[in-house]
Amino acid sequence: MNKSELVSAVTSTSGTSKGDADRVVDAWCNAITDALSRGEEVRLTGFGRFSVANRAARMGRNPRTGAPINIPASRQPKFKAGKQLKNAVNG
Repeated sequence: MNKSELVSAVTSTSGTSKGDADRVVDAWCNAITDALSRGEEVRLTGFGRFSVANRAARMGRNPRTGAPINIPASRQPKFKAGKQLKNAVNG
């Protein structure tokens, strides 16, 4: 499912216009992005948890040449599915 399909699904289940649903989906994504960029965790009970993981700097290898390369430290978004989502997916 891509964004336009998600907007269509929200439109059909909520009875709102496509423009309103598009703004809601954008606002939802932006709110989660803003919270994660501040290092906060977003918990949606039953759905899952969005968080940020810190990855340490490390040495890697260029797969083409085999030369060592330095991979800098970074922050990565993570998602852990909640119990209700897992149960829905597994049947």
